[in-house]
Order: sequence, then structure tokens, then C-alpha cells
Amino acid sequence: MAGLYDVDRDALAALLEGEPAYRARQVWEGLYRRALLPDEMTDLPLTLRARLSGGLSPALDERRRRSADDGRTLKWLWRLPDGAEVETVLMRYDRRTTVCVSSQAGCAMRCGFCATGQGGFARHLTAGEILEQVLAAARAAAPERVTHVVFMGMGEPLANYAAVWAAVERLHDDVGISARRLTISTVGIVPGIDRLTAAALPVNLAVSLHAANDDLRNRLVPVNRRYPLGLLAEACTRYVRTTGRRLSFEWALIDGVNDRPTDAEELAAYVRPLRAHVNVIPLNPTPGFPARGTDAEGVARFATGLRRLGVNTTVRDTRGVEIDAACGQLAARPA
Repeated sequence: MAGLYDVDRDALAALLEGEPAYRARQVWEGLYRRALLPDEMTDLPLTLRARLSGGLSPALDERRRRSADDGRTLKWLWRLPDGAEVETVLMRYDRRTTVCVSSQAGCAMRCGFCATGQGGFARHLTAGEILEQVLAAARAAAPERVTHVVFMGMGEPLANYAAVWAAVERLHDDVGISARRLTISTVGIVPGIDRLTAAALPVNLAVSLHAANDDLRNRLVPVNRRYPLGLLAEACTRYVRTTGRRLSFEWALIDGVNDRPTDAEELAAYVRPLRAHVNVIPLNPTPGFPARGTDAEGVARFATGLRRLGVNTTVRDTRGVEIDAACGQLAARPA
């Protein structure tokens, strides 16, 4: 049985052999534009719905759903057919509805302050498994439409580039989400940034920086030993010059580690030549990292210091901390 969102148009047409040609277009639109499961497509004959349900199987088995922020934040724990588990977060705001998707089961980047990195790597997700997270969240969000997708869940998206980009193309072409509302986050995989620079769709790039000197970043983000800050800056420069898109850096504030005035000065010196935006994130608690996040007063002080140094800075609105749904907390703990 094929995965619900891993079949392409040709495979779907083969599954619908004997049906009028328009049926494949109708089913495709139902799956993507309308976010319907086959048995929910009431404009199809009952026998055809049963045929589709027998030939297309969802990859995601919901094991747990939790809510926070008066129901405006939802987190799912999914089990995949091979037993691997991933998490997805839906966040409703006043003017947008965002889905944070996972691109891998686990993560090999080993960032110590991230719960996913603490758990190690299991496998890459397929494009269909990534897409299914968005469409499942879209069904839960209805009648509101999903407006933004961020690849900031479990895993390093640029380490699974082929599947991530296939999902991006289908989100843009078939689901109908603008490329400018799709954001790919990376810890700094330079070859992946270069591939993204050359790609056709103008998606957003967010780099998880967290330190602006190599000694500290080597400790916080181990991949920096392979792609140090100088190489990363060169790749980011190519991205900005080629695409004309604004670049964002993410900075999780850790008390006494990267929240000092000297840290702000190093960060400002790094991002100003790139005219980049900095998104300051209060570090969220995870079981395997002993340091604590900077308190609210320190976060505000750090952000103000960056602005005084000429850096466009925002503080991320943290959502879902109490259900381990916030940045760095996704770990797919068993139900």
C-alpha cells in the first residue's frame, strides 16, 4: 500500500485506472488543496473512496495530541510505519496559522541544548511524511487555513535536502502556500545553503547561530567544527546576494553563556555585513541540558543592546512550553 502523500500524479493515475481522467485531478486537489482524506471526499462515489482508502495509507499514526495557550497551540506525537516517532506543532495567531514540521526522526547535529539532538538520529523522513504533517494540521485548523510552514521541528532540514525540497515544491504548487511563507531552518550546513541559494522558489532561510565566535559555537553547535563561522558567513553572503531575500539568525539565550554584552557585540559584528535579522529566543528547558535560559529581563536587555548596535531584532513569542512544544523541546517521547 502506498503512502498517502508519497504517490505522485502518475502513480495516482495508475491507481485510478479505468476511471475518467478528471478523477485523478479531482482526488489530487482533494488531498492537497482541500486537505481531505480519501473517505472524506464525498464528491466521489463510495466505491471509489473505498478503492482509494485501500490503496493509499496515511503514514502518520496519531499517538498523542496535547494543547496549550487556550487551544491555540497543538502538538502531535506521530508513529511512522517502521516505529519511528516524530512531533508536529500547530500555532494559531491573530493573522496567521503556522505549522512547525519535522524533517527527520531524531537529529544527528548533537546540539546539547536541543531535546531532539540529545536523543540522536533515527532516519530521514520522506517528502510525503513531511507533507502529511502539514495536511493533518490543516484539518485540525479548519476552518482557518494554514498560512505558514516552518521547517523547525525535529531534524536538520538541509541534511535531508531532497525530501525537504520535494515537500516545499508540493506545498507551493499543490497546497498553494506562497514560497515567501515557507521557512527552512538550518544549523549551518553550507552545501545545503548553497543548494537553497540556487533553487527556483524564494523560500526564507533561518540559521540557528547561538554563538558568534568559533570556540563557543563549537561547544554549542558541534557542526561548526566542519562549517565554521567564516565559511558560514560566505555561504550566507552568497544567499543574500543571489536571492535578495532577508536572512534571519536564531539565537537561543542561555544564562551566562551567550547573553553577555560581549556576545551581543560579536553577534552584531557578524550579522551587520549581511544586513540580517536576529530572532532572539529564550532558551526553553530540556531534560538533558543543565544550563537555564536567560530570564525575561535579560532577554529584553540583550535585544535592546542589539538594536542599539544597529541590528534588526525581534524576540520570539514562545508558545507551548508547558507541553514541550516550544523551540528545542521536540523529542518524540513515547506516549
